[in-house]
Amino acid sequence: MRNVAPTKTNMLFLKNELKFAKLGYELLDQKRNILVIELLNLVEQAVDHEERVEKALSEAYSTLEYAAIDMGRLKLYQVASAVDIESKVKISQRKIMGVPLPVVDTTFEDYPPYYSPMGTSFWVDSSLNEFKAVVQIMGKLAELKISIMRLAREVKKTIRKVNALEKIAIPDLRETVKYIENRLEENERDMIILLKMIKTRLEKKKLESQ
Repeated sequence: MRNVAPTKTNMLFLKNELKFAKLGYELLDQKRNILVIELLNLVEQAVDHEERVEKALSEAYSTLEYAAIDMGRLKLYQVASAVDIESKVKISQRKIMGVPLPVVDTTFEDYPPYYSPMGTSFWVDSSLNEFKAVVQIMGKLAELKISIMRLAREVKKTIRKVNALEKIAIPDLRETVKYIENRLEENERDMIILLKMIKTRLEKKKLESQ
């Protein structure tokens, strides 16, 4: 309970503060629920993308191995050295309940022809496409993991604020308001009794003077 003077001014001030504390609690509780739902959704997506990365890597290395078997490792190395592909990663931002989350967009710029199609296995082109897909999925996975960390940190902070309001601030304000109300009622009763006593004495003196 707060150590404040039991006055009507303080009571009105604390009641107003209590109202805002309750409103703050409701808003933070809503924010917490929205963040938790979004966090669970991102975790589910991240699990899916981890599986997709593993599958895509497996397929990419398989096609690379097929290319090596088909045309020989030395020839494959020479062809790979001629590949001219530039990857670009654009990072933008979106917000969930004020929390900035990254958006990763991976694109490629090709500068063909890299090599002559004569004597080159078709598995080379397949392998290039597979590894491009891997890079794009890994970019999305990185986006999801960073978003999960940021949202989890914000959820933790929000829960701490909600608990502080629910278990400390609001009960303390309620107790203080109740204390002031009781004291004001008690003072009012005392004042009524005092006024009655004064009235009785005045009436008694008036009768004695007659």
